[in-house]
Parts: sequence; C-alpha cells; structure tokens
Amino acid sequence: MNIIKVVLLLVTSLLLFQTQTRAEDPSLVVCSSSANYTSGSKFDTNLDVLLSSLVSNASQNRFYNTSIGKDNDTVYGLAQCRPDTTIEDCKTCLNNFSVEIIKRCPKGKAALLREKYCVLRYSNQRFFSEADSSPIMIYYNTKNASDVPLFSQQRGSLLNDLSESAALEESKFMTGSINYTNSQPLYGLVECTKDLKYSSCLSCLQSLISAIPEDKSGGAIVTSSCTLRYDLYIFFDPPSPPPPASAAASPPPLPNNTTKTPSDVGPASDSSSSIAIVVVPIVIGVLLLIVVLCAFLLRRNKRKKRKYGMIDETEMISADSLHFDLRTIRVATDNFCDANKLGQGGFGAVYKGALPDGQEIAVKRLSKNSGQGSQEFKNEVGSSKKTYLDWERRYKIIGGIARGLLYLHEDSRLRIIHRDLKAGNILLDKEMNAKISDFGMAKLFVVDQTQGNTSRIAGTYGYMAPEYAMHGQFSVKSDVYSFGVLILEIVSGQKIYRFHESRDLLTFTWKLWIEGIPLELVDPTLTDNYHSNEVVRCIHIGLLCVQDNIEDRPTMSSVMLMLNSFSLTLASPTAPAFFTTSTTGPNKPIMDLELETSSIISSMSYSV
Repeated sequence: MNIIKVVLLLVTSLLLFQTQTRAEDPSLVVCSSSANYTSGSKFDTNLDVLLSSLVSNASQNRFYNTSIGKDNDTVYGLAQCRPDTTIEDCKTCLNNFSVEIIKRCPKGKAALLREKYCVLRYSNQRFFSEADSSPIMIYYNTKNASDVPLFSQQRGSLLNDLSESAALEESKFMTGSINYTNSQPLYGLVECTKDLKYSSCLSCLQSLISAIPEDKSGGAIVTSSCTLRYDLYIFFDPPSPPPPASAAASPPPLPNNTTKTPSDVGPASDSSSSIAIVVVPIVIGVLLLIVVLCAFLLRRNKRKKRKYGMIDETEMISADSLHFDLRTIRVATDNFCDANKLGQGGFGAVYKGALPDGQEIAVKRLSKNSGQGSQEFKNEVGSSKKTYLDWERRYKIIGGIARGLLYLHEDSRLRIIHRDLKAGNILLDKEMNAKISDFGMAKLFVVDQTQGNTSRIAGTYGYMAPEYAMHGQFSVKSDVYSFGVLILEIVSGQKIYRFHESRDLLTFTWKLWIEGIPLELVDPTLTDNYHSNEVVRCIHIGLLCVQDNIEDRPTMSSVMLMLNSFSLTLASPTAPAFFTTSTTGPNKPIMDLELETSSIISSMSYSV
C-alpha cells in the first residue's frame, strides 16, 4: 500500500531511544546521561542565557556558536539552520527547539536536536570544529533499486561530488542530482555544521556514505555533525532558475559538423549590423539617463542635508574653527608655559589657553615628526570635551530624558510616540537639563490606541526597535527601545553605530553583562569618578529596554520607578534585539515625508 511505502529502521548500538519520525523528515535526538545539573545552579542559568543567545543570533545568520560561563559551569552551544530556510522559519524552528531540548533532555549537561531544517546542540565539553559522526541514525526506503550496481555507482558519484562541494562552501550545504537512467534522476543533499573545516566536514560525510545500504533506492543518515539524504524524487527546493538570456546575447556556436555557406554569411552580417545600429544608441541613452539621475539625486540629497541640518561630523568648518597666528597662540598659552600643559601624547603636547575675549581653547603643539593630521586632532578634542560630562551630569540627563518620555506617553492629554528618539534630538540647557526635541516624525494616539502600523518607515537606524524597523509597528515600547540605546550610549560614551568595527554596542554590553563585568562598559574618561551601583542599574535598565520581545520591555513609569527606587528588584534581562542596519548607512535618517495614514489597533495596554 502507498500509505506504508516507507519503513524506518534504526541502526545504531549507541542510540538508546526510539523515534516515530517519518523517513521524509529524518531527525536525531541525543541526550547525555553521564552528567546532570541542578535547577537554579550556575550551569542552569548559563544554559538559559546560551539558548536565548543562540536563537537570537542564528535566526539572523542561520548559524551561531558560542560559550557562556567559566570553569565547570561553562556551557558550549551551536545552532544552525539550512541556508534554504527563511529567517522566520529558522527562528520558529530554533525557538521550538530551545523549549523542546529541555523537555526531552531534562537536567542533562549535553543534548542535541536535529531535524530537517535546523540543529541545536549544547554541551559542558567543547565540541566546536570537531566532527562527531556518532551516534548515527539511518533511515532507508524498503524499495530496492532496479539495477543495484548502476544505482550504487551513480549514488556514490553524486554524494561524493556533493560532499566535496559542501566541504568547500561556507554554507557547508549542497544539493544536486544525477541521471540514474535516461528518464529517472537521482537527487542528493549533504550538510555539515558550519564550525567544521574542509577536511572535517568531508571526512564526516564520507563516513556516512560508507554506511549506506547498497541496494536501497532512498535513504537518509543523520549524525551530530553532518547529514545526507538521497532519493529518486526531489525532496528539497530546487535552486532558482538563471535569469533569461538577453535578447542581444550572441547566438550559441554552431556544431562542428555544420558548414557555413556563402549564402549563410551575408544575412548574418546584415543582422549583426542591424542589431548594432539599434542597440548602441539605446545603451548610450540609458547611460546618459543614469548619469543625469545620479546627479539629480546627489543634488537633492545635499539640499536635504542643508534643510535638516545634517552636516558630516568630520567637517569642522564653522565660526568656532578659526585660524590664529602664532603670536596670538603664544599669548593665549603664555608662550606654551608648562603650567598650562594639559598632557603629552605621541603627536605632541596639548596646552590650555585663553583668547583676548576670555574664550578658553585647547592648543596642540605638534612635534616635527608627528605626522598628525586634522582628523586626529578633531578626535582628540572631541574626546576631551566628553570629560565635562561627568557621571553626575550623565545620570541627570538619563533621568531628564526618562521624565520627558513619561510625559509624552502617560501625562500628556494625547499619547505621543516620538519615533526618532536619539542623541541628536536631546537638547541640554546651561544647567544640563535634558529636553526632547524634533517632533517631526511623532505620532498621536487616541485614548484607547496602543499600537500603530505604517508602511513607510521613518527614523534613524540603530535607535529603531526591530518591530518598527522591519514591520512598521510602533508603540510606546518602540520609544522605550530607543531610550535603552540612549542609556547605553551615555554610560559608554560611544555611539550605537560607531562602537566597534566588528560588533555593535548592544552585543558588547550583553557580553559584558553575562560575563559579570558590566562596569567594563563605562566611558574611560570617567575614570573611577562614578557610583558603581548607579552605573550597573542604568546598564540593567538599558538592557531591559532593548529586549527583543515587546512585552518584556518596561513602560516609562516603571523605568522612573527603577531609577528612583534602588530597593526595587529588577527583572533579569535576556539577550537584546539584534538588528542589522541598512546598507545606506546606520545613522542616515529617512527624510521622505510620510503620506500614509496609520492604521489603529485597539487592544489592552502592554504589561511591564
């Protein structure tokens, strides 16, 4: 009967469990019985953090491996999705696995779940870059191949070629087919975990190929580090077809046994000439159109920058950046008196001075061989200005922004969602009181409205909550997310989009938090002049505000309570949202005016 066409067979002496998974969905579950942990232990806590981190990161990149903790409480983890899955499917699969792996392997210090589209693994022993081909599970079709010698040869050729290609690929994944007979293709799929190097991946797959039953027309083998499958029907999504050939493409070459006659040559030459006459003007016209369009866009972008005050930070050409003659500088610094010397660096000494109008200045006297340019000097002056913002002032600014948002969200007659809260939109008066400015992108909510949708995203990448940046959903919690980013910027003295070349501010903050060294985030210019309990609490609040799950973010009334009451116990944060910024530049506001009307979703208020 067709319903029982496929029969599963378990072949292993090391696997001590049974499965009811069908052959078309091969799976593997491995639970360790050699070591266990207790609830509430440090290992248990590290495992929770690890699983959350794996799901968050691998959902975006389809692979992530890391370790959490130290010494005997260290837990190593890996998560991977097939490259032919969508981000949403990958996230769903790994989210389910992160719950299922605890249910299937309760209190085990090592476990693995692998199914068709994703794999999740953790252990108290390091396993990265090591091929693990045991335990092994083999599924195969009960139907035998019609021509076993030919089938075995073709299958071996296909799987060996795919294994070689997959081992070379960064994705460690490959699909393909070969003709078993003239009318019957044979399809294959191989995959390794992406932590394996070429030799380890190839060795793992070859060990699986050698374990395939000779005569079976279809089957799959699943292990911890690699998997393969073959069958006479296609069981994977075929690759996208290549784009259609251009109408002006050259015709294919004539077969070797075809001879051109004189009558063949004449029309072909006329045709080629006609094509050239038509195509060349079209190409030139298109190129001219592109040049004109680029010039127009560049000019419009410059006008927008002037309109919105977007001046490149590398430009310091203003009334405050003037040139002075040497005599004026000597008078201002008392002839570079040592008493006015602020410091000595690799490029030269820095002196404080005062102009005739009383304005204080910083003067760098470059050494002859310094080679320092204006950009290095600007960077140094910029960092020296930050020292004016001591911790007391920064803490005051954080509280001022929080009070401003609380008014917009809860105390105003109409609830206001700012949608573009960032450092550039916070103004400071002489007493360093913070004021929220620039309400050009703000949205008003009616009494019962808690969420809005928009099809045109406006704001600044890096500060935008992921649900707003990717789906156009905005609420008070999207402003809370931006506030969390601001807190971490104020504490670290770094910008969200220029923190490090290889990692962002949120990722770095979370890494320090789970390692138990959050004070490493503090701006070095503060030295030790801060209250550590206030700083740690601000970092804690910042992480709570940038949670991926909207419901996990606090309201601004809760934030104010957290800032003012140190006796209040804060919830434990999970890994923050990780949002990949646009290629147009992470700090580039979207200046297009919004023409749509926001849809209104009435629901219960978000809980803290």
